[in-house]
Amino acid sequence: MSVLTHRGIDEIRTTLREYLDPQPPALSLPPAAYTSAELWELECERIFRRSWFLVAHTDQLAEKGDYVSVSIAGEPIVVTRDGEGALHALSPVCRHRLMPLVEPGAGQLKSFTCPYHRWNYSLDGQLRGAPYMGGNAEFVQADCRLPRFAVSEWNGFVWVNTDADADPIEPHLELAAHRFAAYRLDRMTLVDTWSLEWQVNWKVVMENGHENYHVLGLHQQTLEPFIPGGGDVTVEHYSPWVLHARIPFTLPMPSQTLRLDDMQQANGMVLVGFPVSAFIALSDQIVWLTFVPLTIDRVRVLGGVLTTPELAAAGDESLERTQQAVTAMINEEDRAGLEAVQRAVGSRFAERGHLSPKEAPGIIAFYRNLAQALLGDTPWPGPVGESR
Repeated sequence: MSVLTHRGIDEIRTTLREYLDPQPPALSLPPAAYTSAELWELECERIFRRSWFLVAHTDQLAEKGDYVSVSIAGEPIVVTRDGEGALHALSPVCRHRLMPLVEPGAGQLKSFTCPYHRWNYSLDGQLRGAPYMGGNAEFVQADCRLPRFAVSEWNGFVWVNTDADADPIEPHLELAAHRFAAYRLDRMTLVDTWSLEWQVNWKVVMENGHENYHVLGLHQQTLEPFIPGGGDVTVEHYSPWVLHARIPFTLPMPSQTLRLDDMQQANGMVLVGFPVSAFIALSDQIVWLTFVPLTIDRVRVLGGVLTTPELAAAGDESLERTQQAVTAMINEEDRAGLEAVQRAVGSRFAERGHLSPKEAPGIIAFYRNLAQALLGDTPWPGPVGESR
């Protein structure tokens, strides 16, 4: 490794440590944080292989054989529902010659059959058949199964962790559950989904997701009239894994089907699961998003829209199409803006930027978790409490 590379990663570490101070600087990360190969490897080791990712809604895994397949920083994962109703998170890489059993996406199957040599696995990962392997005396079919990952289902959201022995995510999510009890999350119905690829480093996306200030520029026509970028975002940091934020509406948004209090009618209620998952409650709707890191400069954007069973049953197709079009437009606005930022981080004039009070609470909360996860030698500094 070159002296320059050593200096680059050392500079990033030094910068990250600043965010653990009681009074962290209101400055963005150094540009090298979005391009450093050494930092990416550290993130893979200390974050992506140890963290929980929201990958689906339970409606996508409602029937036997339903599956959702994703790749997290190069690690393929498939989540499926078996005939007993149990969820399984498995490595979809065949134990024979490493052929993926399924590609990223979603679908339904009765079992996993490798397209290479037709090895067949049950929905819980056990090998059921391997053609012409009887002549190999050292091969024991009963001992062959797909590796497992940790999986959890919480209020309709399905989370996975590539560390099979990871501590449960539910206790952390429950810390913020009281903020969302009125939304009846476990009864919500999925009405739209998407899977997109953006050419951007995951931290650029998550900085954007931790503030509403960018609405002033990227979403002038779509969001600014309803959720103004100049509003004061309130942040509650419950644990290293869970952050809650409230984003004020221009005017209260009462619900047609839910009994929401004044705070919930006046704000978008956000839950962020470190490192890359979130959902926001907007009156009768929930929008969920996960920005799955693929490479140092690519993310897979998974997401969907939920609504109450009453509104889903009403079946207003014209309204649904309009909502889908608006959501797609907002996603495209973010994609175009963030990919432009990624193209600029390599400029020789790029440097750390001063954060506005409108964005600092959320972004610094993200940086604190990032620092704790990557440095690994300093305890989490604790909740920052409510701040503006």
